[in-house]
Amino acid sequence: MIREFCNKYLEIYSNYTDTEKLFIWIGIFAIISSALFPIIHTVFISNKIKKLADNSLEVTPKQFFVIRNASNGGRGNRHISTSRDFQGVYILYNHTKNMYYVGQSVKVLRRVNAHFTGHGNGDVYADFKYGDDFTIKMIKLETSGFKTLNELERNTIKTYGAFSKGYNKTRGNIG
Repeated sequence: MIREFCNKYLEIYSNYTDTEKLFIWIGIFAIISSALFPIIHTVFISNKIKKLADNSLEVTPKQFFVIRNASNGGRGNRHISTSRDFQGVYILYNHTKNMYYVGQSVKVLRRVNAHFTGHGNGDVYADFKYGDDFTIKMIKLETSGFKTLNELERNTIKTYGAFSKGYNKTRGNIG
């Protein structure tokens, strides 16, 4: 049956002029390209997110609290977490359960702190409180190459599977 189809195709194809054959091949290329572009784009974005995260500092919650509480010069000065906070996304990874939580904030340090002190995602806090092993990565929006926090967060959630097999309840904000 396949042989018959191929023979019939070759018979029809041989009747076309060279110009018509060129347009057929251009059409085939356009169809294949339009089908592959979303896949290639997704792989490109995922690789970009992973590269950004791999180049960021990875800390444990204990290390994070030490950094958070450090001051800019001693008693009476503001903590680094208030004076050097930034817009971006954070990636909380539960090594014990192999699960991710991705979030965004205009004050990332403050928001990460909330998750580990009971004022963020309840599931993350419960697992942390009962001894699961976590690490934290943070990505600044301004150096990420993305235009908005929503775009950066959505792509990071997708890259780490934080919605499909993690703590996230949505695929991220739209807009």
